[in-house]
Amino acid sequence: MARQMNIRRFAQLKLNAWKRATSRLYRREDGAAAIEFGLVAVPFLAMVFAIMETGLVFFAGQALETAASDSARLIMTGQAQTQGFDQAAFKNAVCNKIQGLFNCAGGILVDVRTYTSFGNITNPNPVNSQGNLNYNFVYQPGGPGDIVVVRLMYQWPVYVSLLGLNALSNMSGSNRLLISTVAFRNEPYQ
Repeated sequence: MARQMNIRRFAQLKLNAWKRATSRLYRREDGAAAIEFGLVAVPFLAMVFAIMETGLVFFAGQALETAASDSARLIMTGQAQTQGFDQAAFKNAVCNKIQGLFNCAGGILVDVRTYTSFGNITNPNPVNSQGNLNYNFVYQPGGPGDIVVVRLMYQWPVYVSLLGLNALSNMSGSNRLLISTVAFRNEPYQ
């Protein structure tokens, strides 16, 4: 009987110890922050990467705008015409202005067109309804006093999409077409 009493008492002590340990565990809050962070980490990091990528796309667009205006100056002042630039030579001049940010050799697309008046300028969307680039690129730098439109295009890859919504891409294959357009009248060079 004494032995049964000791076993019961031992079991009761174990049960009380177990209750105290579990109640202490329930009251402890030092792991709550880690659990809460685990719950919000994935959406938070996805949002951070999406913000960084959006900023990078805007930065790349601004770099393309700067390269377009700097390179268009070669045509406007007649330097490209007097030096006999073709589309490849003009593209090299553009690439010299945007080293490091773009894959210039295979990515930058150059379109230079001459118009009779500013009212006749048309800039059709180069992306078709399937999201593919469908455009006839030409190089017509014109002569003194001609109206010229220089368009630079680049297919920027978009990597981060939130919940399957790739708001940055406007082309198939999760790419965004960055376009920079400069319209001007050539100076009376010669």
